Amino acid sequence: MLLWRFSIQGNTVSHGNKKRRKLTGKGCNEPFKSRFWCPKRQWFRKEMCPFVNRNECESFEQMCGCL
Repeated sequence: MLLWRFSIQGNTVSHGNKKRRKLTGKGCNEPFKSRFWCPKRQWFRKEMCPFVNRNECESFEQMCGCL
């Protein structure tokens, strides 16, 4: 069984057997087709994340208990 993966390592974004340079600073909201990558959830979102960076995301999670 072949498993397709999306990953970010350093400045490289890999999806399947293709690679490209990372477009965002922290990997949050990294675009792929019509979706946006969330490194916190390790999955795609339909719309861009409202947080500016991962620290803001984690602070919100600590205050509210979840995303």
